Amino acid sequence: MFDINPTSTAPIWQQIEEGIRRMITVGALTPGDAVPSVRDLARTLRVNPNTVARSYQRLIDRGVLAVRRGEGTYVSEAPSQPKKSERNEKLRDAATQYAGTALSLGASREEAAAEVETSYERLTKELRRGNESR
Repeated sequence: MFDINPTSTAPIWQQIEEGIRRMITVGALTPGDAVPSVRDLARTLRVNPNTVARSYQRLIDRGVLAVRRGEGTYVSEAPSQPKKSERNEKLRDAATQYAGTALSLGASREEAAAEVETSYERLTKELRRGNESR
């Protein structure tokens, strides 16, 4: 599915939330698809089930996931996207952190931008490949 970075400054519940949203955005999860149970995802990611439950609840509250009693949790038929202001804030925060890392390593602006492009393409392909294997 996706990985958790234990050294990231982002809380694990947030990384799970973003991972699920990312999979929906690239089509690895589509409306109506079942998502793993809390226990299964916790086992796969090696995190506490309460952390996964918190992420799922936040996604349910935001209309991204829906619960079907007795059946499980599914991607909503029309999953909502974050507000533009929220999306821009998260992008800005991540870009600032990345730019700081690139600067501290002595990377040029071009090198840093090339790494972003490469990572974006690799991640998109990996997520789509995971979708094809379902």
